[in-house]
Amino acid sequence: MPQAEFVPENFQLQEDAECAHRVHLSSQSSVGKQEFTFELLRPNLFRTTFTDEEHPLPPHPSAPLPTVSLGSEKPVVTSSGESKEITLGNIRAIVQWGNETPTIKLENADSGFTLHEDLAGRSYAIDGTGVAHYTKLRRDSLHVGLGEKAAPMDLTNRSFFLSATDSFGYDVYKTDPLYKHIPLLINATPEGCVGLFSTSHARGFYSIGGEMDGQWGHFKVFRQDHGGLEEYIMVGKTISDIVRTYADLVGYPIRVPRWAMGYISGGYKYTMMDEPRAHDALNEFAEKLKEHDIPCSAMQMSSGYSISQSEPQVRNVFTWNEHRFPDPKAFIDDYHRYGIKLLMNIKPYVLQYHPEYENLKKSGALFTDPITNETAKARLWSNGGGESDVGGHIDFTSEAGFKFWYNGVKYLKGLGCDAMWNDNNEYTIPHDGWICALDGVSSKQKSKVGNRKDIGLWGRALHTELHAKSSHDALLEVVPNERPFVLTRSASPGTMRYAGSSWSGDNVTSWAGMKGSNALSLNAGMSLLQCYGHDIGGFEGPQPTPELLLRWIQLGIYSSRFAINCFKTSPDNSRVGEVIEPWMYPEIIPNVRATIKRRYEMIPFLYSLHLDSHLHAAPPQRWTGWGYESDPEVWTPALRAGEEQYWLGDALLIGGVFEPGKSTARMYLPKKQGDEEAEFLNLNSPYQYIPAGQWVDVESPWEDSIPVLARVGSAVPVGKDVQVLSPGDKENPAALPEDDYRAVEIFPPRSSSGGKWFETTWYEDDGISLFAAISSFTVAYASTEKQVEFKFQADASGFKPKWTSLGVILPVGDKRTVVVNGKELAESKEDSRGRIQWTVPL
Repeated sequence: MPQAEFVPENFQLQEDAECAHRVHLSSQSSVGKQEFTFELLRPNLFRTTFTDEEHPLPPHPSAPLPTVSLGSEKPVVTSSGESKEITLGNIRAIVQWGNETPTIKLENADSGFTLHEDLAGRSYAIDGTGVAHYTKLRRDSLHVGLGEKAAPMDLTNRSFFLSATDSFGYDVYKTDPLYKHIPLLINATPEGCVGLFSTSHARGFYSIGGEMDGQWGHFKVFRQDHGGLEEYIMVGKTISDIVRTYADLVGYPIRVPRWAMGYISGGYKYTMMDEPRAHDALNEFAEKLKEHDIPCSAMQMSSGYSISQSEPQVRNVFTWNEHRFPDPKAFIDDYHRYGIKLLMNIKPYVLQYHPEYENLKKSGALFTDPITNETAKARLWSNGGGESDVGGHIDFTSEAGFKFWYNGVKYLKGLGCDAMWNDNNEYTIPHDGWICALDGVSSKQKSKVGNRKDIGLWGRALHTELHAKSSHDALLEVVPNERPFVLTRSASPGTMRYAGSSWSGDNVTSWAGMKGSNALSLNAGMSLLQCYGHDIGGFEGPQPTPELLLRWIQLGIYSSRFAINCFKTSPDNSRVGEVIEPWMYPEIIPNVRATIKRRYEMIPFLYSLHLDSHLHAAPPQRWTGWGYESDPEVWTPALRAGEEQYWLGDALLIGGVFEPGKSTARMYLPKKQGDEEAEFLNLNSPYQYIPAGQWVDVESPWEDSIPVLARVGSAVPVGKDVQVLSPGDKENPAALPEDDYRAVEIFPPRSSSGGKWFETTWYEDDGISLFAAISSFTVAYASTEKQVEFKFQADASGFKPKWTSLGVILPVGDKRTVVVNGKELAESKEDSRGRIQWTVPL
């Protein structure tokens, strides 16, 4: 991008705008009057702005301005000439100005440790149509976030575009940008963490030490292509603190329906078939699921259903191919009788052959090209791999565009479709000058920027957010009491207020692709993309080998979203492509079935993690150092990479095998400072206890499992290993069984716990309702060499589950009895894995 930096100097304090915890400065220069503000909003939250007349604040920020809430403690403020200190709690902010551009420094007031510091002499710069912000780089610290960036997890010493694009068949270690636009960067150290978050939807660039200039030392720079800067600075002891504060700004993850935790199938081929027609091919797929006893909760309906029957055969959103689906309602009803929900692929553009294209042009639903002053045109995906044609993107700031989309979603939902799959919504528009209608934007927002309507300033990512809002709101209108489910490929911070789930897009089949996907999941989770996953087995590329497919499924069941979906093109067939099916390799069908059934068994645990995310912003998949910041080993390069292991909740440490023919995995077992008794239990053969705080080799034959280690003292709630009816579902056309069984897998110490009690709480709701009450359930246990004492407490004042007893499952080989209220339980049985299960009556 062009660089035209101007660093304003000689800032003056504006006394009339000053308050105790705010600094307002201005500088008059030959290029205008620059304004700078810094304000304490919360004990750990600050807001900075840097603007002038040509560089206004973001007109539609991705986070609303929060109210000031400092608590009972008053900040201590001291001023001295051209500096000001604001101290609240253990955080001290120091703002300096004068002959040079302002600088901000944040430090721990108790230890003096510097958490954040602007780069003196170059901190804030006007840069052409946008701005730049330079800060000092601590080279040994960990940097995470930015939504979804190429592996490894640690972003230090690298550079990234802040943009989104359709990166079909990307390299998980090299491609940038990918699909998300989330300008949140978290800098983590053992002494504390800082998050920087820009609210602009404009494109930009982040260098985190990847750019160097000898005279400036090591630095980070955020460059924003258009407009002025609104940036929040968040401070915390841990990454968890930053993520929660970020959620306070942009919103906590919304709830998805419980069925979204199950196996989601898909494949472009199914909807592209003419003989046999797609309706019959999809029914055949559902029958094979029954034949092989593989549970499935949903089907991602790829866009082939909307490709016109007549020439030119291109996709026309909100239409049906009448040959492939002669009776859409009958097809939908068929799938519901199989117990399979439908996620409908819908893309926010229309090709010139769409029956509504001319009407949309006339009504102003599409963008305007300032060069021709006519409807803007772009090459858009039309049919098969690499095929495109002319059309236009929906402008979601236009009333006509928003309404067209809203009504289309209402139509599909009215037919009985369950959820929307907002796809190809990166808005890879070729010109920053394309004009937005701004019909649906408030006059207050428009007044901030005068007459500017260019998509460069308002931001392409704004349309991704409004796209999600239109789908979400339309679903909600059709069924007001049911939580809307929108799956989105692209995302901005505001998008996730409306879309509950996302994934890493069109990945490639490879061992490296599977390994690198873990790093994407961890950064996505720390950016509040917390119902997130990958296309298991790879979306594009060659078919996986039996070993790779099984390894990927084994890994995939331990993610917050589990889906097998692909479009494997070939030179001979770029339109239909090939699919990955669970039964494609007969020799591993029993292994695949058992693994997917384990996924269903764990849904109570996975769904509880999802509800915890909704309540507390905790990602289900977590970096190895999450909660273990005092362990020096978690800060080493191998674990900062985030590629080979992660936490699922705080109970299971998940590893992986990422090379063919290999049967062991090297894993590190983290340990909290002072917890010398900490251990892990290998949940696979030989089922050994392993002391924490060391690297170990874990045996993991590919026919059996990837490494899964349980933290001793934790517990995992489980249910049936089949698809069950969500308690809030009012209809049951598939005659699914009730969710009336619950057990907890507990992992007590190998002998006595020394009187120590271990406690775990999980959450449940009805899985469907928009405002469903959330109930909590708590188990606690202590152990001796001969028995396990167990306690259970339910806070089910709102949601009351169907289950009326609770199973307690001991590890393989553990023959201890279970005692409740001083009385030994009488009822027990051994399951197929050799574990003893006791029954606690409630």
